[in-house]
Amino acid sequence: MSTTTSAVASCAKWLFAALAAGTLVACSSYPPAPVAAATADYNYKIGPGDSVNVVVWRNPELSMNVPVRPDGKITTPLVDDLEALGKDPSTLARDIEKELGKFIRDPVVTVIVTQFVGPYSEQIRVVGEAAKPQTLAYKQKMTVLDVMIAVGGITDFADGNRATILRLSEDNAQYAVRLKDLVKRGDLSANVDMKPGDILIIPQSWF
Repeated sequence: MSTTTSAVASCAKWLFAALAAGTLVACSSYPPAPVAAATADYNYKIGPGDSVNVVVWRNPELSMNVPVRPDGKITTPLVDDLEALGKDPSTLARDIEKELGKFIRDPVVTVIVTQFVGPYSEQIRVVGEAAKPQTLAYKQKMTVLDVMIAVGGITDFADGNRATILRLSEDNAQYAVRLKDLVKRGDLSANVDMKPGDILIIPQSWF
């Protein structure tokens, strides 16, 4: 082997070792995601794209199913442009009662969410090497496994065990998750809770 060939081979080995070391660092640079993250006091917040059924007791003419507009507001009979974004159904019902109280005596309102999207700040986003990257409405006690089922798993090019969760609700803390072990090997010990607003990032494999 010539000196030049030997030098190239040596450099290649060094580069491969450096890349491998970098991969190990990348894999271990984030702490594992906490298994339990859901909170018992979570209340669903209404967002653009939701549909809400407004029921006014003894006033069927004022009751209807209405969409939440992109600006986060709703319009119902006698109530124009009422803010719904970020409110839970009970709070929205009380606000509608206040508005209707200007026209009818002692209104009693119930609000039922019939289509769930949620506010942007609470949606789960899946980016990278998912089969179907998308945005999902957060549900209480949603786990990474639920998210994987919704997006159709990971692609053949994904480095699933280097995936991370970017947790906006914890000042952008980032946690490691083992998607390959969970999805490809059925290792349920790799399943962890999601939190509202989480971003699941699935990188591409280097090899």
